[in-house]
Amino acid sequence: MSKRRDGYERSDGRWSAQLALGWENGKRKRKTIYAETSAELQLKVAAAKLDRNNGVLASGRRQTTGQFLKGWLEDVVRPGTRPLTYKRYKSIVETHLVPSIGQFPAERLTPQHVQAMLNAKGKAGLSPRTVHHMRAVLRTALNQAMRWGVVTRNVAALTSPPRVEQHQVEPLSVDEAFEVLDTVKGDRLEAVYVVALTQGMRIGEILGLQWTDVDLNVGQLVVRQAMQRIDGKLLLVPVKTKKSRRTLPLLPLTVDALTAHYERQLFERRAAGKKWQELGLVFTSTVGSPLDASDVSRRYQQLRKQADLPPARFHDLRHACTSLLVAAEVPAGWAMAILGHSNIATTMNIYSHVMDAQKKEAAARMGRLLTRPAAGVGG
Repeated sequence: MSKRRDGYERSDGRWSAQLALGWENGKRKRKTIYAETSAELQLKVAAAKLDRNNGVLASGRRQTTGQFLKGWLEDVVRPGTRPLTYKRYKSIVETHLVPSIGQFPAERLTPQHVQAMLNAKGKAGLSPRTVHHMRAVLRTALNQAMRWGVVTRNVAALTSPPRVEQHQVEPLSVDEAFEVLDTVKGDRLEAVYVVALTQGMRIGEILGLQWTDVDLNVGQLVVRQAMQRIDGKLLLVPVKTKKSRRTLPLLPLTVDALTAHYERQLFERRAAGKKWQELGLVFTSTVGSPLDASDVSRRYQQLRKQADLPPARFHDLRHACTSLLVAAEVPAGWAMAILGHSNIATTMNIYSHVMDAQKKEAAARMGRLLTRPAAGVGG
């Protein structure tokens, strides 16, 4: 039996190939195609793929939304996205979309079906953000269905998504920035928080840094990967977009913090001896293993509590960097490159929040300046 890339030669001399059709009752359905020659087989396979993508070969029957979504996950999402993204999409599809609308024929799915699902999920107690993500995943899947000719319109795009309250970005003054730096000073992970504040990096990007990405002599680092927990394991993955991959100049205080951290790590490596796991990571445990983002964030909360500061998310350090960029009058285009945003709209949205807050504070100061003392006071 001679194997080939798109099929194989059988013992009887004929050629055969299998084509995945989708999913039914949790099982993958396939169609076996036969031909007399390899060339004929390739033509038949190409024709069958076209029929499948047009919804003609949906397990011999009309393709349901659930069948399409499961096939889309395996054929498009799994090979084309990062593992964590695939895991999130799979969870939404299997937990919410398939049980709610999976039974409807894909070409007969209506905006009313989708809207009723979104409304029901909201009434059941799901957060607006989760419901919004459900709609976004379905909309992405149906865009692919349109390209393949499975459906003629994207019904998810015709529905009204729930309103998601945006986290308000509180501007950080220079004095407050010094307050943060004083709070983390001397902590074993001080450099983590300094990098977050001064470079605006995401926590996964910081924990994914390797010493080969950092040049303390030149004063710069390269963001090219991130640390993520996938199926219970901490793994390095490429950054999400091309814009996320970036080279950042380091502030002098950041260079100082990383230099001190490097020296501390040398001491810890010697102390650990054979227990040390050499992964080349900048930020590790005391034996060289990767750090979990939740542990780092929890430690930051502890430090703030010890300093009698109000609670704040680790991610707020990234927003704090943005507010300092605004205060330094850095153009939004430059800030976009520093923060690794995929589009300028994201940067401008954050910039506008910070600038609005600063304008309100400016107006309050002017109001206090122009307020007359009450008549008769002190008389």
